[in-house]
Amino acid sequence: MDWSRHAERLAAAVTHPVSRWRPAVASTPRHLFVPRWWQPDGDGWELRDGPADEARWASAAYSDAGSLVTRVGPLHADHAHPGDRPTGLPTSSSTHPSLVVRMLRHGMISDGADLLIVGTGSGYSTALACARLGADRVTSVDVDGYLAKAATERMASTGLAPAVRELDATGPLPGSYDRIVSMVAVRPVPASWLAALRPSGRLVTTLENMPVIVTADKNEDGGADGEVQWDRAGFMRARHGADYPHPPGRGPGLRLGFGEQSAAARDQEGEHVGTGRYPVLNVREAWDVWSMLELTAPGIEHRFQEGPDRRRTAWMAHPDGSWARATATWTDPPEVHQSGPQRLWDELERIRTRLNTEGALPVYGAGVRIEPDGTMRLRRGKWSAVVP
Repeated sequence: MDWSRHAERLAAAVTHPVSRWRPAVASTPRHLFVPRWWQPDGDGWELRDGPADEARWASAAYSDAGSLVTRVGPLHADHAHPGDRPTGLPTSSSTHPSLVVRMLRHGMISDGADLLIVGTGSGYSTALACARLGADRVTSVDVDGYLAKAATERMASTGLAPAVRELDATGPLPGSYDRIVSMVAVRPVPASWLAALRPSGRLVTTLENMPVIVTADKNEDGGADGEVQWDRAGFMRARHGADYPHPPGRGPGLRLGFGEQSAAARDQEGEHVGTGRYPVLNVREAWDVWSMLELTAPGIEHRFQEGPDRRRTAWMAHPDGSWARATATWTDPPEVHQSGPQRLWDELERIRTRLNTEGALPVYGAGVRIEPDGTMRLRRGKWSAVVP
């Protein structure tokens, strides 16, 4: 494959002409890090084999359209057979290049800085960092031994030899660093990250189930201060084993279900039935609303569906047994069913009322304080919240 022209075109699409990351993107053969991947197909996943179709391989690898899922549940695409059709959750991917670059840029990484990347994944983000800083300045960690091994071998084939370690990054880290950039979502921030960060060092991460990017600089007291960036992103949450644990009532084959409340939320009469104030919303597409809701009622899972007649339905389910279902056509007021100890739709509508009243929500742009133990507090004006 003549990959250089594809990489140069990708670099032009995801970096500014004077960006120090442009040469790194233009010189990194992304296709080598994703020889096989999973493509969504209905309720499952279909295998794509790059070398079997080089044109499709180049198109996918050097596109910024989205992340390439490389692992579903415990099954990596490298180990799959053509007929395999897993239906679990993605557990590893090659993040779309513009987001990788944005996360690294938020790190404000200077020449000579020692960088830790949390979440090796395919190895592409680590390779970009090596191209920019030199491999001797880069360490990368992943909980998955195969991912660490494969990424190491693929980087070696391009002449790169950073330190890659297999470990659970929520525990002790191997060394100290000027910058830590996480390509997985965590909550809370592990205390080990702050311990491994050098004085004045910078941490960049996203939060689990909250599409926010947090940057924070280490202080003399061992904590860190920073802000929630106006930028937004969502990463897979950090895992601690071969797969994410499955909640009660949800097995590995149910990619679209959400636990024991699923059947009730789908079609049963709620304990409380009423008419909603606002149109049905896909919460996971309204990122500021989603983030605020996660601060007030953490742990909600969301599903959304829209039919060809603009009939919309949104489902919400919480681990405590609460659930809500709202259905309406387009912008009509929805019929809302709710059950359980919390009225989830009511909480959502309180946040939407605040948004309509004030014109914005305070989560983006909020100041951040991270204590040495990882406790995180947000503050903007008179508003404050502890990240649960």
